[in-house]
Amino acid sequence: MNAAPLSPVSPTANPSKAIRLLEGWRGDALMLLAGALVTLSLAPFDVWPLGIIASGLLALSLQNLSPKQTLRRAFTFGLGLFGTGTSWVYISIHDFAYTPMPLAVLMTASFVAFLALIFALPFYVYSRFIRRSPWGMLLGFPCIWVLGEWSRSWFLTGFPWMYLGYAHVETWLGGWAPVLGVYGLSFFTVLSGTALASLVTRLLAHRADATAEPRAALKPIDPKLALILIPVILTWTAAAALKQYSWTQAHDGKAIDVALIQPNIPLELKWDASYASTIVQILRERTEKHWSKDLIIWPEAAVPYLYQDALPLLESLQEEAQSHQSGLITGIIYDDHHTQKYYNAVTGLGTASGLYFKQRLVPFGEYVPLESWLRDLMYFFNLPQSLIHAGPRDQSILSNQGYNISSMICYEIVYPDLVARLSRDSELMLTISNDAWFGDSIGPLQHFQMAQMRALENQRYMIRATNNGLSGVIGPDGKIIAQAKSFVETDMSAQVQRMQGLTPYARTGSLPFIGLLTLLMLIIANHSRIFRTSSREVDDH
Repeated sequence: MNAAPLSPVSPTANPSKAIRLLEGWRGDALMLLAGALVTLSLAPFDVWPLGIIASGLLALSLQNLSPKQTLRRAFTFGLGLFGTGTSWVYISIHDFAYTPMPLAVLMTASFVAFLALIFALPFYVYSRFIRRSPWGMLLGFPCIWVLGEWSRSWFLTGFPWMYLGYAHVETWLGGWAPVLGVYGLSFFTVLSGTALASLVTRLLAHRADATAEPRAALKPIDPKLALILIPVILTWTAAAALKQYSWTQAHDGKAIDVALIQPNIPLELKWDASYASTIVQILRERTEKHWSKDLIIWPEAAVPYLYQDALPLLESLQEEAQSHQSGLITGIIYDDHHTQKYYNAVTGLGTASGLYFKQRLVPFGEYVPLESWLRDLMYFFNLPQSLIHAGPRDQSILSNQGYNISSMICYEIVYPDLVARLSRDSELMLTISNDAWFGDSIGPLQHFQMAQMRALENQRYMIRATNNGLSGVIGPDGKIIAQAKSFVETDMSAQVQRMQGLTPYARTGSLPFIGLLTLLMLIIANHSRIFRTSSREVDDH
């Protein structure tokens, strides 16, 4: 007895004849390139269709492989992805941590390889339990991709970088951001890629059949293939409609005048005691003409003293800001004499008030994952130890003149759920940073794009003040309102509005959508098991 005909979304009967380019070393080389295409889809390149193409290519590439081969192929894709998208960490390790070049290269390569492995592991599960379902590639593959992205947001405290969804801040697909967040955008991006991959697979199979048997060329292409594109068309159409809808509304009060100070302090001088007074002078001079503004923002750790040592300066700034009825918010390193701990903090002065401690720290920058295991190795190589401690989960947020401001320090802005949680009780969003650690690379530009996504997810104005750029103001639609140039000492002004109401994503965060994808994946995995069993029974007969 012959097996039942495959559905329009199932793999080809003989894909090895149709897709020879994806076999062996050629497939590995192509996946290395496909991984790099994802980087080109994100800032600063913004060629967003490449992310769709890259995910589709990986889905096609894995169709005929064993679980072990799948792991290797996905790992190769991950090397291309993170090797091009995050290798800027070398600048921080070598140029600013003064790590010898051979060791810096080794550490960067190890970092990239580790991320590539974390990326690849979910696809091993895909190959073992999901791929054989007729719906495995079209729906199971996007589920696995997004669950992999989500796992990278918390494993070893997380490195949630290089998500496909970030490419769509300003495309139609961005309409889903206030509903499902960046993970929803990633899912629909991969769904678009797997739909195209499914179409290509079937069309190539039809061509291969026609080549092998001329009479097969007379057989029309199954019109049901068009059904594959229906969910993609509906997804993009709904996104375009959602793009026009505002989940939040501007407060009736007047616009808020904001000033951002970008001092552009060289990292090698940042904590030089002899240069501290010069830093303060630069900050004060840049601030002088803005004292009439409602809100003035200094960047991360702008004050060049520990909090307890800076009390005289802070008192002076408090009086000056209060006299002008301005709120001054600045980053500072807070030293707790009672616990002997240090915190990366932001504090409000003048009409602004509050003190917030950073909760999510930068791996290998502010803390070292598995430090107790690596301590001897770090001493051997004379690498810096972690000094900064994470702040508690439940903290009060900043306020100024009767409205609340959620503040995220540097790396925290890349955590969608953290930002959503902090934004629920705020009317304005703020992030301060110091991206000088990554030099003139694509890292700071990717970082800024993530701030755009957080503004869009929560539909609030986002103020971003940095030491050397990119400083700017982002609207609730994720679009840039004002932006300063990088690597210049400057200041800038803009107006923002207090926003009322919550987006669906701000209310729920990512967990409901992640739970839905997990359930869908389990259903497809069960269907894959039934499909394998029925296929074996047909073969036995």
